[in-house]
Amino acid sequence: MNSFSIRSRHPAFGASRRTAAAIGLVALLAMLGLVLFAAMRSPMKDDVAWLLYVARRWLAGQRLYIDVVEVNPPLIIWISAVPATVAGWLGVTSKMVAVPFFATLVLASAWWSASALRGAGALFEQRLPVFAAIGIVLLAVPGAEIGQREHLLVAAALPYLILLARSLEGAPPTLVPAIMAGLVAGLGCALKPRYGLAFAAVEILALARGQRILRPMTLGAVCVVATYVGAVLLLYPAYLERAVPLALALYGATDVTLQQLFYDSLRLLFGEAVLLLLLVSAYRRGLPERSLLTVLATFAMAATLVCFIDGKPWFYHRLPGTVVTLLALLLWLAASAAAPSRFSRSSWLLVLLAASACGVFAIGVGQRLTPHIELAIDPDLSTEARLVRLIVKEKARTYVAFSEWIALGFPVVNNTGVIWASRFDSMWALKGELWRARTDPGIARLWPIRKWVAQDFVAGCPDLVVVDMRGGLNYVAILGATEPAFAQAWTHYRPIATFDGLHVYRRMSAGCNSPLLSVSR
Repeated sequence: MNSFSIRSRHPAFGASRRTAAAIGLVALLAMLGLVLFAAMRSPMKDDVAWLLYVARRWLAGQRLYIDVVEVNPPLIIWISAVPATVAGWLGVTSKMVAVPFFATLVLASAWWSASALRGAGALFEQRLPVFAAIGIVLLAVPGAEIGQREHLLVAAALPYLILLARSLEGAPPTLVPAIMAGLVAGLGCALKPRYGLAFAAVEILALARGQRILRPMTLGAVCVVATYVGAVLLLYPAYLERAVPLALALYGATDVTLQQLFYDSLRLLFGEAVLLLLLVSAYRRGLPERSLLTVLATFAMAATLVCFIDGKPWFYHRLPGTVVTLLALLLWLAASAAAPSRFSRSSWLLVLLAASACGVFAIGVGQRLTPHIELAIDPDLSTEARLVRLIVKEKARTYVAFSEWIALGFPVVNNTGVIWASRFDSMWALKGELWRARTDPGIARLWPIRKWVAQDFVAGCPDLVVVDMRGGLNYVAILGATEPAFAQAWTHYRPIATFDGLHVYRRMSAGCNSPLLSVSR
């Protein structure tokens, strides 16, 4: 009988296990309550709000990529349609269903991951504390940005990564769990296909460690991705014909320099640098969790590489790398604490580094979550809430915002039910056209974004218009100088409010349509 079996029969050991489980669950419930409070009472993340809006339009019969412009493949729309549908049944806002829905999905992944780890060593025999630790990380790191595609992707990937690591240790999963993990990981990859690079990296690791490429888990993932690609080609040819070329042509306007990416990613890069040192230590000390650490580190670093290839500064693009890196750091600390006899004096420096990296991530969590908590305490302080009140006060039925920030449109539209007078979620495409025109003056012939925005404005004749002056672009002047119908329509508008760098205009006369500009889409 091994030492773990002897200890597990001791009453004190059983009591400590129950205490650990209770503490873990209390901590998880506290984090869940905090995140739900922050996410449900502060303005919803703009990307998630927009996708819920698109899902509602799709459910109402609108055609994706034709009637509404969206550059994401359709899987996230299908997923968003679930809370949007349930919200319609219950007569509540989509947000009231979507936030708990996404929290449930990631907690289900945490439970599955904790279950998959049972039998992998004494460290994982207590499923509840492991579940709590994984669940806390999955909730805390995104915070109020819960439900982003990258968030769902990393939650879908965790069981796959765990089962792969167990295979490397000579304990391959049985057929059904392997296939299920592959199917879910395939769906996660389909949410953001470029992260296929991260899955490919861990598969290359598996090949190097003697695993077969055609395993039930990989076959499940490949079948899901192949089926999804076929469905997109069959059901949504406009995605490849319109959305992808549009994104390739204009989305680069939101790119930042490599220097800026490094600066924005300092926490993550520091954590991964520490993780590499810990990985070397794990192999030198013979930690039984070294294969799991290797798989997690490989996935995290490949996911970070994807962020740098994307060239975008947004935090949620770093969610996969951040979540997995933090989990790996916590795993090393737990494994080291469980095997103190393997420690040398120099190992304490690594403990300090690992704890410091976790502390850096915790500070980042606090910095991102605190503003949402403050707005949750007093929701009326947010710009979005002020816009909602103004729309209600003015009894506006149609609305549009000239800004590259989606948040001025969504969740404002979601919270008011006002009609959005544009096919775009924001002015990112217009900014992209202006950006590309510097090097390609003929871009407007292929992507006449100014004309499309003006057409939508004239056709929608919005009651209320927000003009964002913070980004340095005067959208009204740009459109008025090139689109006569827009210039004529704009003569009907007068300013009524100014706040937070925004100028709000009200249509003062009935009608603004003009025969100068046709409204063909």
